Amino acid sequence: MKNKLHILLLLLFGLMLFTACQPAEVTEEQTEDDDTPTGETITIGTLPAEGSLPIILALEKGFFKAHGVNIEIKTFTSPNDRNVALQAGELDGAIGDVMTTAAFVDRGIALKVTSDINEDFKILSSPDSGITSMSQLADKDISLVPNFILEYIMDVFAAEEDFQYNIIEIPSFAGRAEALLENQIDGVVFTEPQAGLLVQQGAHMLGSSKEAGIKGGTIFFTEESIMNYPADLKAFYTAYNEAVDYMNETDASEYSDILTAYQFPDAMSIYLNNKPDPYEHAGSIDEGQFKEIIEWTTSKGQINKTYAYDDLTDFSFIEQ
Repeated sequence: MKNKLHILLLLLFGLMLFTACQPAEVTEEQTEDDDTPTGETITIGTLPAEGSLPIILALEKGFFKAHGVNIEIKTFTSPNDRNVALQAGELDGAIGDVMTTAAFVDRGIALKVTSDINEDFKILSSPDSGITSMSQLADKDISLVPNFILEYIMDVFAAEEDFQYNIIEIPSFAGRAEALLENQIDGVVFTEPQAGLLVQQGAHMLGSSKEAGIKGGTIFFTEESIMNYPADLKAFYTAYNEAVDYMNETDASEYSDILTAYQFPDAMSIYLNNKPDPYEHAGSIDEGQFKEIIEWTTSKGQINKTYAYDDLTDFSFIEQ
């Protein structure tokens, strides 16, 4: 009886050792599963600005689908409309900027910046204003959307030239463009490609955020999406970068009809084909630039605390 009991104990001990050796293999299988997108619908808010182009083309050309990620796009004509949808829980991510992310986090809506965007904001003056240099905008009426990247860029230029200006708020892209061309305002801060098209219609280009090295536009996602769908977000950026490559290698006339359906102007292909610099893959926001924007956002009373770089960013999905 004792021998039988001894053998039984040895068998049980051996089984325990065998079981203890298994977790490494299970963990490896779980890691492989974690790299597979869930296919759950992820809704992203876009604006009719060039930062949205890779997302739109990745959807319409099937790059997202090819990588197993299910993206739905909601388009907005103004940042304020996008923010209403975000606050209502209708979006998982969006085209935005550092200050928008900080302001929402400050209000208890958990977001993180996951990449930069391709952007170039221009300072323009109206055709008949006679304003051809930045300093001439002193005490003039400038249309922009307050508290967003547009105001930050204008403030940077104004500080460098040491002048003040008046803000005229016209939320919609079309409304601002019309007011500028009809000389109802002196100047405007506008994104490309619309800025370039306005210059072709007589507006004067006074400054460029890209040339000045100002970059604060972002893609952000909710922390819930980041926690629940990490593989989907990684696949999102793989498809996003494929769309960037597609844009750099393809004549814009081949996809301009797609962009028109997303509220971009008919002459979009002209701008894209004459763009001097290629579009870039998704990248991170410079930490020094981030800190400057957070300081500006705090000074405007939009946030009640100073957020650190790691508090609001997660660039793991674009790491190669």
